[in-house]
Amino acid sequence: MSHTPHELTEEFPEFADKMTELRQTDKHFAKLADEYHDLNRAVHRAETDVEPTDDLHLMEMRKQRLALKDQIHSILLQGAVG
Repeated sequence: MSHTPHELTEEFPEFADKMTELRQTDKHFAKLADEYHDLNRAVHRAETDVEPTDDLHLMEMRKQRLALKDQIHSILLQGAVG
């Protein structure tokens, strides 16, 4: 299996333990993380032409991935600052 960039543990290595905990205890966080993972894989497949798509669709998938990443990061920061 090839390496897929932009995995959450690479994006937020300082929150690796918290992400593991939240995946087990917070259904909303787990759903967002799963959506991010699936979308990230789809973007990677499109970027590497495993499953080619048009530029507009790829751009929309990247925007969706960024929005999910922002939501996840916001959740991770809750309680971390203070």
